[in-house]
Amino acid sequence: MSCVILTDGGMGQELVRRSKSEPTPLWSARVLIDEPDLVRDLHVEFIQAGARVITINTYSATPERLAREGAEDLFKPLQKRGIELARQARDEAGAIAGCLSPLFGSYAPALTISFEDTLGIYRRIVAEQAEGVDLFLCETMASAEEARAAVTAASESGKPVWVSWTLADHGAPRLRSGESIAAAASALGDLPVAARLLNCCRPEAIAAALPELMALGGPVGAYANGFTSVEALKHGGTVDVLHARHDLDPQAYADQAIGWVEAGAKIVGGCCEVGTAHIAVLRDRLAQAGHQISGVY
Repeated sequence: MSCVILTDGGMGQELVRRSKSEPTPLWSARVLIDEPDLVRDLHVEFIQAGARVITINTYSATPERLAREGAEDLFKPLQKRGIELARQARDEAGAIAGCLSPLFGSYAPALTISFEDTLGIYRRIVAEQAEGVDLFLCETMASAEEARAAVTAASESGKPVWVSWTLADHGAPRLRSGESIAAAASALGDLPVAARLLNCCRPEAIAAALPELMALGGPVGAYANGFTSVEALKHGGTVDVLHARHDLDPQAYADQAIGWVEAGAKIVGGCCEVGTAHIAVLRDRLAQAGHQISGVY
């Protein structure tokens, strides 16, 4: 029997469905202030579905995105609120992951600033989150440099760090920047990484890339999205332009995730369009296959 860490699913898309507000570029951040009960309750539902790691809902609350929308003064309040709501929801068996997300937007490796400036911004985010989280998740990293900056800042906290790269959805396994997984891992040098993951891409892309990820050694994991395509999402756009696949219901998604576990993944969960029902089915399928769902530590 192997031990598998089950994480939560996608917060943003589910919050869009539940919210009374229209989607904006800050869709998952604004709800922290306007409808905090939705965020806390969704965290609770993911835990009840079996998740043992929940990630704070601050993915879009980066200084760069907030400044673009004229809301930079919300940076610290949003970080604080995201941690508070996750802590209210967590049970004793769960862990809270801090969120280091792409600074400008998902799937946009060409939108960059210097490494030192990127590192400085990630350090600001880490400073706000470090005391309230159990580990850091550097997620949806579309390029090697983006991941290196995020992991550097996160590792300075002394907390465990998970790094998760997002892949091109078609073709040979590559980051959205075109870099190989091996090159992205090499760019991290000797930085301490507790786990390497793949996320926010098609589950089929993850399955194709897992052998290369496994070859790096150490714990690996994956959590895919359920979009038909992400091509329609442009810089500063909103997620209502994206569409969910109809062939990834909870059972079909669990089929994919169980395949990752059979290939050696020790951490599984879901990203955009993967909801509480998907996580609950995945929990049950893991148990049926003889896997024990464990905590982080």
